[in-house]
Amino acid sequence: MRWLTRIFDDRYAWLRLTLLGLSGVGYLLVGHDSEDAPHAVLDWLAVGAALALCPVAVRWPFAGLLTASLVFGLAGSLGQADPVVPEVGATWMMLELALRAPTRQLGVGVAALVAAQLTDLVERLPSGLPGWLYDMAVTVGVPLLIGLNIRASRQLARQADQRVAVEARAARTGERAAIARELHDLVAHHVASMVLRVGVARHVLRDTDSRVTEVFDDLHDSGTSALADLRRLVSVLRNPAMVADGPAYVPIEPGALPDALATTVDRAVKTGLTVDATIDPAVATLDTVRGLAVLRLTQEGLANVAKHAGPTARARLCVRMVDGAVHWEITDDGGAYGADGGTAARRGADGGPGTRRADRRADRRAELGASDTGPGHGLTGMRERVEVLGGRLAAGPADDGWRLQTVLPAGVGG
Repeated sequence: MRWLTRIFDDRYAWLRLTLLGLSGVGYLLVGHDSEDAPHAVLDWLAVGAALALCPVAVRWPFAGLLTASLVFGLAGSLGQADPVVPEVGATWMMLELALRAPTRQLGVGVAALVAAQLTDLVERLPSGLPGWLYDMAVTVGVPLLIGLNIRASRQLARQADQRVAVEARAARTGERAAIARELHDLVAHHVASMVLRVGVARHVLRDTDSRVTEVFDDLHDSGTSALADLRRLVSVLRNPAMVADGPAYVPIEPGALPDALATTVDRAVKTGLTVDATIDPAVATLDTVRGLAVLRLTQEGLANVAKHAGPTARARLCVRMVDGAVHWEITDDGGAYGADGGTAARRGADGGPGTRRADRRADRRAELGASDTGPGHGLTGMRERVEVLGGRLAAGPADDGWRLQTVLPAGVGG
């Protein structure tokens, strides 16, 4: 039944009715028996009208059936030849109406086609009654039953799809609730504890080195900000309607993206990295989704540099807008620059900085190919975020260091 439903899909009504018209023309050219009653002018007019109604019924099946019934009735009562083409045309119009029309229009259409069949019944009574009943079954009953059956199958299929969608939404809601509990009970709890401990340390160690105080302040501000983001995220996970019916979880406003990127760079510099940042002011015009992606990519990218190349590495961040697309890139020197300004290649020896740099590159390659169940989910998350927006993350060695690069195309995620 599924293949039958596809054949009689509303999208293919033009094809069905085109084939109907062509079959009528073929009947007149090939199938019509010359020994039958010749076609008079009225018969030819009826045939032409029946064929002309095919394109009309594509868009207006109700009007098509009413007109086809009228043509069939006139041809049957006033014409000289057997109205085969008008009768077949009206029968098919009955099927199209049963497939696509409301119940009230369907009832009116059935009455019109029955009335057309009644036009010549009087002349055939009483012997012609069985033949008339047969004609009624073929021209009205069969297309009506087929059409209603296909409509019922479509309705059942739609209900099945709706049930699947409801079950999927329920499953997602359950998953959201579970994730929200884990975030609240584990992550948010531990972050809050760390923020509290840093606050206590700031209070107790008031007279310590200013550099230590600066680190404490940065840790406290970062933790407080992370805790606020976690709480907003937990709220959204517990109440998905916030996304559709209210303000969704938006960590930054689109226009604040340049400042957010600058803040991310400043925090990376405070850890010891040297970051050369080139940020196109036009990123302030980005939509929320791509703007958040750029921010998260930058945060994760600089964290990867500090993790793999070392806290004294030199990194270069470039964010450009080209024809609405975001070109994002982070490269680093692999930890080639140390405190004395010399390269690790000059200082490299077995067990020295050069060897450590090779080990770091090996670790990065391992992370690049890591599965979701293994360590190193940072690049996996970055890649998934980029692919959702229609881009592709390129990660690999570049000179002595490493490069992360992607293009987020325009028109995605708006």
